[in-house]
Amino acid sequence: MSADSQKLFIGGRWTEPDHGHYEVIDPATEEVVGLAPEASREQVYEAAAAAREAFGTWSRTRPEERAEILDRAAGLMLRDLDGNAALARAESGATTGTARGMQVAVGASRFRRYARGALEPVEEAITPQINEAGPMGRAGVFGALAVRQPVGVVTCITSYNNPWANPAGKVAPALAMGNTVVVKPAPQDPLSVFRMTQALEEAGVPPGVVNVVTGSGPEAGEAAVDSEDVDMVSFTGSTGVGQRIAEVCGRGMKRQLMELGGKGAAVVLDDADLDSAVAGIGTTFSFYSGQICTAPTRVLVQRDVHDALIEKLAAYAGYLKVGDPAARGTVVGPVISAAHRDRVESYIELGRKEGARVVTGGERPAGLDRGFYVAPTLLADCTNEMRVVREEIFGPVVVVVPFDDEEEGIALANDSDYGLIDYVWSSNVARAFRVARRLRAGGVGVNTIGRNMEAPFGGFKKSGVGRDVGSYALHAYSELQSIVWPG
Repeated sequence: MSADSQKLFIGGRWTEPDHGHYEVIDPATEEVVGLAPEASREQVYEAAAAAREAFGTWSRTRPEERAEILDRAAGLMLRDLDGNAALARAESGATTGTARGMQVAVGASRFRRYARGALEPVEEAITPQINEAGPMGRAGVFGALAVRQPVGVVTCITSYNNPWANPAGKVAPALAMGNTVVVKPAPQDPLSVFRMTQALEEAGVPPGVVNVVTGSGPEAGEAAVDSEDVDMVSFTGSTGVGQRIAEVCGRGMKRQLMELGGKGAAVVLDDADLDSAVAGIGTTFSFYSGQICTAPTRVLVQRDVHDALIEKLAAYAGYLKVGDPAARGTVVGPVISAAHRDRVESYIELGRKEGARVVTGGERPAGLDRGFYVAPTLLADCTNEMRVVREEIFGPVVVVVPFDDEEEGIALANDSDYGLIDYVWSSNVARAFRVARRLRAGGVGVNTIGRNMEAPFGGFKKSGVGRDVGSYALHAYSELQSIVWPG
């Protein structure tokens, strides 16, 4: 099936959209990548109804059968790696290496992980309890069993920064647990999700188990949340949109899994290996052009090493090649759209007005007349009250705030509306762990930005609700039932 004019996937059928198509734009060239379908509200409700109808059978399917389908789908995604990566690069602006290794390959690996996850135990015996005779009945020994059951129909609303790994991280564990799904991809780069869906269809997923609806505006997403057939919403995106989704879910008592914004604090202590810290912090300039909620965008550095860190970060940014993501050697590609480029640039200008010093960047890269590029930008002389320090910019912009002692550094890190992932750099591991345990964040990296993909992932405060990744994702997409009996 050509990506030039895409159809919806509803109830196992490729369906023409009621509202025609909209253009998906390559952020690097501003050319049209393909045409994505504009679903009507009624078509989204139809997709949710198809998922509801398929749920009964799929939820009772043998775990081994679900595992085989997920594993087979992963293999098909990798079979078409070159084409899938080229499409992901074109619609998201990711570099070739990122599209191949961090998007398509990670997406396939998540399906493989949850193929194994489908076989994980779903029942846990509870220690028997001795009850004395009373109004509730005779004395006796009561056994109990905790059983994880699928939630039902799950709406998966995904972000634009990774059109493979993010949807896979929702769809694969949801299906492994026996749920059915309605997927609503981000409007900027939805075509990759249809490629993923084609692999699932070829792998033998039954009709109605996976449904994909898209739209350039809010209508399709709103319908995917408020449908009476939907039992749970899993959302990755901005805190503002997450809050609106949560209000709708609250009215219907729907389960939620929310992975929202971040303003990751990188606490650099005076005994840190500065080269290691710069290598980690510098990924904000390069990885997805800073369009990632886990980025260490807010650098809190102890004064004794403040100037040295600024100098090293500026030099690091200067080494990065900005340009065509398809070209060899490119490290920093474009941001997702002209509107988002304007937003990032407005924050840089706001930083200037607030008194921040632009150490490097701050202007559009020279020689790039087409595409939505933002130069890696470093803002120094910042304070914790500035909006550029407190608000998520979601671009290749790093802000630096100095502090005097460890207590002040911890206080600054925790003085944030967000709490997704923070970072600590110190050569004294005991000191680093002491600081890490006091940070109000769902995750903390100690001398690294790397992640363990079996560790729980999610945020404190306005960074989200719930946890996923590894077996925690299987728990997130399940309900707990207890079965009790007399011995």
